[in-house]
Amino acid sequence: MDDETVKAVRRSVLRLARRLRGSRSAGALSPAKVGVLGYLSQHGASSPGEIAAADAQRPQALTKVFTELEADGLISRSPNELDGRSVLLHLAAHGTAALEADMRERDAWLAAALETFTETERGLLRLAAPLLARLSDHPATKDEA
Repeated sequence: MDDETVKAVRRSVLRLARRLRGSRSAGALSPAKVGVLGYLSQHGASSPGEIAAADAQRPQALTKVFTELEADGLISRSPNELDGRSVLLHLAAHGTAALEADMRERDAWLAAALETFTETERGLLRLAAPLLARLSDHPATKDEA
C-alpha cells in the first residue's frame, strides 16, 4: 500500500471522527461511556474484560466509567453464572435511550453534511461504509495492543 493512500485515509477518518464528536451537545456522554453502551448494545451482556479488550484497554481503565454508568442507571451488573468471581454488565433501558439520543445528535449533523453532496457522492460513501467498518475491525498490531 502506498504511503499517500494510508495518510489520506487516516487524516480523513480522524477528522470525521472529531467532527462527529464535536456535533454532540455539551452535556453529552463521554466517548468512553458511549463506547461501553454501544458495545453492550451490539454484543449483549458482557464482562468488563470483554468490553475493555474490544477497545484495547484494561478493565481497570474503565472501572470509573462502569461505576458512573451504573450509578446513572444506564447499565446494571449481575453475577456471571459461568464464573462466580466476575460480573456481567447489561445495558439498561435508560442506557439504550441515552445511546439512541447520542446517535441522533451525530446523525443529524451527518445528514445535514451529506445533503451538500451529490447523489453520486453519497452513493460512493454508501459503498465505502462497509469497507470502513471492515477496516475498523482489523486486528491491532502488537504495538497497538
